[in-house]
Amino acid sequence: MESLQGKTALVTGGARGIGAGVVRSLVAAGAKVLFTYSNSEGPAFQLAESLGGAAEAFRADSALEADAERAVERAAQTFGGLDILVNNAGVSSISPLADLTSSEIDAMIDVNIRGVLWTTRAALKHIPDGGRIINIGSCSAERVPFPGISVYALSKGAIASFTKGLSRELGPRNITVNTIQPGPVETDMSPVDSPHAQTMLAAMALSRYGTVQEIGSFAVYLASDSASYITGANLTIDGGFSA
Repeated sequence: MESLQGKTALVTGGARGIGAGVVRSLVAAGAKVLFTYSNSEGPAFQLAESLGGAAEAFRADSALEADAERAVERAAQTFGGLDILVNNAGVSSISPLADLTSSEIDAMIDVNIRGVLWTTRAALKHIPDGGRIINIGSCSAERVPFPGISVYALSKGAIASFTKGLSRELGPRNITVNTIQPGPVETDMSPVDSPHAQTMLAAMALSRYGTVQEIGSFAVYLASDSASYITGANLTIDGGFSA
């Protein structure tokens, strides 16, 4: 595994699922990590405790500008700086547009788009030249395989475009900006025995769900010196789901 010894990171939505996998992988590579959670207090503190002093849980709602800024300041103050930002927090509501409520639409826009903007803008006050920004998107930004995820796909497509644009802004500072676009990944919120699992598996070249460790390992690579020439990239990791 690549070494992130001496690096500091902020991971939004890091208590469960892919976020927790990223937190564990960053810590295993040597980084100090502050991660946010909104409602999953129990899992958040269990994760932090399991990682000892290398990780800290911090309650923040990524949809709120003030909370995003507080999380960034806490990470910078706790570890004396901020080298890596992972925008992972996200929500989804699976339903045709005509059936979505205004609050469901607002939540996807607020967390999946505005939350990334608020957190990234605040983090840029601290991230040094040569730092890393990694967004967790979705393969649905490239391929929408079934009805009911149009607004979610819209939100992740926006992040794909944001990644390209921001990479141009930050290139002169050697800050790389990339998005990991996972396909189906096994988590407690997306189990392999879910009602849609067989449909998803049938569409995948590898015929299996990904793991949070696989996404976390790729995040470590993008955060490392080995990935210093990769920026503005939307990198789909989906077992051939989009092939």
